[in-house]
Amino acid sequence: MRLIKTTFLLLVFSASHLALAAVPTPTHKTDALDLTEAKIVTITQKHNIRVVYDAKDDVWDAGIGKALYYVRGLVQSYDALGVPQKERKISIVQHGPTAYWVLNEATYRQFKNDEFAFNPNEQVVQELLHHGVSVEVCNVTLRAKGWRGQDILPGVTVVRDAYTRIIDLQQQGYAYIRF
Repeated sequence: MRLIKTTFLLLVFSASHLALAAVPTPTHKTDALDLTEAKIVTITQKHNIRVVYDAKDDVWDAGIGKALYYVRGLVQSYDALGVPQKERKISIVQHGPTAYWVLNEATYRQFKNDEFAFNPNEQVVQELLHHGVSVEVCNVTLRAKGWRGQDILPGVTVVRDAYTRIIDLQQQGYAYIRF
C-alpha cells in the first residue's frame, strides 16, 4: 500500500512539474510604474480655468519662492496641454512672510541688510506676469513692514488684504491652492 501511495505521489509531482515547465517564462518583467500615454489621465477642462495660490509660507525651491516655482510649473503644464493663455486666470496672493519676494532691488537689499543682495524671484515674477498670471501682494503686510507701492516690482498688484482677496476669488470659482 505504501508503494502505491509513493508511486501515486511521484506521478502527481512529475505531472505538475511538466505542466509548469510547459508554461512559457515571460521575457521581461512588467513595471507597475511604466506608464504609457493610454494610462495617464489628462485634463478635460481646457476653458475658463481659474486658480488662486495662497502664498504665505516662506519656503524655497530651486532658488526661488516655492509658490512662485509651482505657479510657473502650472503655467508650463497648461502650455504643454495646449490650454491657451486667454482661457486661464491664475493669481498668486502673497502675504505675511512671503511679501518680500516681490520687493524691488533697493528695498530687497535693505530688507536683507546686504548691499550686494539681489532678489532671485524678480525674473520668475516678470515671467509669470508675461504669461498672464496676476502676481499680487497684501497691502496690510506691506504697511506692517513699512513698505509702499514703490517698493515692489513693476507689474505686481497690491490688494487691500490677502484673505478678502482670496475669498473673493474663491467665490468667483477659483480653485484654491495653499503654499
